Amino acid sequence: MSNNPIYVAIDTPELERAKQIANSVRHHVGGIKLGLEFFSANGRAGIREMAALDLPIFLDLKFHDIPNTVAKAIQALRPLEPAILTVHAAGGRSMLEDAKAAAANGTKVVAVTMLTSLDGSDMKSIGLNSDPHEQVVRLTELARESGVDGVVCSGHEVAAAREIWPEGFFVVPGVRPAGAATGDQKRMMTPRDALDNGASILVIGRPITQAENPDLAAREIEATL
Repeated sequence: MSNNPIYVAIDTPELERAKQIANSVRHHVGGIKLGLEFFSANGRAGIREMAALDLPIFLDLKFHDIPNTVAKAIQALRPLEPAILTVHAAGGRSMLEDAKAAAANGTKVVAVTMLTSLDGSDMKSIGLNSDPHEQVVRLTELARESGVDGVVCSGHEVAAAREIWPEGFFVVPGVRPAGAATGDQKRMMTPRDALDNGASILVIGRPITQAENPDLAAREIEATL
């Protein structure tokens, strides 16, 4: 995996646009993150085309289903050899164990603790203890015990997560350079602060992809690291 911790989130259903963004920022990012929007539009063939650009691919499909279904879905992705893929920690221990067992050897399986779009009141509405911090800590412990590689959490929880799991792999989304618009993320911080708090990789989308010059935007963020 590259030394550059920035993975650019390419959230577009358009394959040509995705390639264009990836090509323009390729020298200033460590990899590309492709999610449900891209996958639903372009499937495995689209992932293959992106893989041809020779950047590590983070396949962010956040699997959450019964263990057997998740394992079979991950097995089906093995030929694509993603660098990283995501599952929901809330799927429980058996699902996490089966997900890790089904992944290709070089693929890191990371568990999403809590979506960065949720805050305390959202958690209350789905019947969870309203402290996001406690929830992230609990699910990080579960992920570690289940044998996956790490977790996805916000920059605000990553220090606590790393304390529980010093050798874990921590993906921090919702990262925004100082002065950038917050979009739909409720819990976030700057790239530098997230790294200082223990992030292994940073997922950055709009501040790069919607910039007038994505390459320059990526370069400026890289310079702060």
